[in-house]
Amino acid sequence: MTEQVPLTVYAQVVHATAHDTQLLPENAFPSPGTAARDVKRHGSVRIAVVAALIWTLAVPARADDALPAPLRVGDVVAIARQRRSEIIAARARAAATAQRPAIVSALDDPTISASIDHLPFSELGGRMPMFDRSFTIEQTFPLSRLRGHRRAGAEADWRRQRASTDRAVLDVELDAAGAFWMLVQVRATVEIVAQQYALAEQLVAAALARYTSNTGTQSDVLRAQIEVARLDAERRALAAEVRGAEVMLNTSLARAADGAIPALDAVLPETMPPARDAISRAAIRRPELRMGQAEIERAEADVRVMRSMYAPMAMLRTGPAYTMEAGNGWMLMIGITLPIWRGKLRAGVVEASSMVEMANADLDAMRRMIDGQALAARETVIATRERYLALRDAIVPRAEQAIAPTMAAYTAGQLPLVSVVEAVQTLWSLQGQREVARAELGIAWARLARASGQGGK
Repeated sequence: MTEQVPLTVYAQVVHATAHDTQLLPENAFPSPGTAARDVKRHGSVRIAVVAALIWTLAVPARADDALPAPLRVGDVVAIARQRRSEIIAARARAAATAQRPAIVSALDDPTISASIDHLPFSELGGRMPMFDRSFTIEQTFPLSRLRGHRRAGAEADWRRQRASTDRAVLDVELDAAGAFWMLVQVRATVEIVAQQYALAEQLVAAALARYTSNTGTQSDVLRAQIEVARLDAERRALAAEVRGAEVMLNTSLARAADGAIPALDAVLPETMPPARDAISRAAIRRPELRMGQAEIERAEADVRVMRSMYAPMAMLRTGPAYTMEAGNGWMLMIGITLPIWRGKLRAGVVEASSMVEMANADLDAMRRMIDGQALAARETVIATRERYLALRDAIVPRAEQAIAPTMAAYTAGQLPLVSVVEAVQTLWSLQGQREVARAELGIAWARLARASGQGGK
């Protein structure tokens, strides 16, 4: 789909170009001939600039931006952070919450009223009755720091919402990283099955050769063909799994579900996870802790608000008035509320104080849980890393080395077919375990980054 250039853009550019010619200095036009040449030259340059601008704006724009190739997990995390609607919604919610302090700390709206203060019955029959009347404006305001305490509570709520936005960012990054590593695993499994399918075809050829030479049995041929059929079905099933994993990755990046995904660069960190004390210090950056601290500040502000309710509210009413006896004048009235229902006020203070106690307990529990999550995530990375390195460097290479001599021994009639099938299936299983371990290691690193508040990597 192409984006059409609005006509207003062209009109604005042309207008600006014509205006620029009027801003040239007077000495730029020493004579009519020179002026004509200069205008022609400047006009040609500006026309070229306008044409280049219009050409740039008219370049077809794809509805879905292409992904970098090869695609790395860091690219996935950055794209998800920029495009996911959850983060946009969280930021909008934080922007809305930022307006609450100005709302809750403002005075109540003044009241303007016109009243008939005294209308004698004797005047009701007249054509223009005379009566006492007034026109007043009334404003109420607290006689304590109620407004300031309400503002402090709203500001704490805004800080909590900002921390909630950071938490949404971390969750989105972890989700995108998980989808990336799942696609890495499925695509690698496709390559493994393709290799196994080629081995199975070689096995069928070897079984047919032995059967033709009367050194093998028909059952060996059928058994080898069964392995080919099984792997062929696995290939077809994996094609659908790859499409499903690509849909999940596109969804996590807020792209079209059927968008093309380039080759993946599944690079894993070579270093060991940070030390335990580094993880514990990093856990301090978790947005959940900032949210808990903001909850405490909000609850403490609510306590101060409830205590401010013990102070009365003042009311000021003033405006012009008219009486039949004295004529025009001015009226002023001052009043205060009487907070006499102390039981209700004490209950409000106790309720707010209990919320402070609850918020402190929640924050303490959150600290313990976050420390545990960070340390557990580190140990998970270590365990998964050891498993993956063992499969990659020791176990799978030995299983691969066993295929060629086993196949040669079967061709020479020294081993039965079942030994070859077992060796091939063992290799396939170990290769699958290696890819699962690699994906689990990538996800474990992403969870460690999430647990330490550093974002998915």
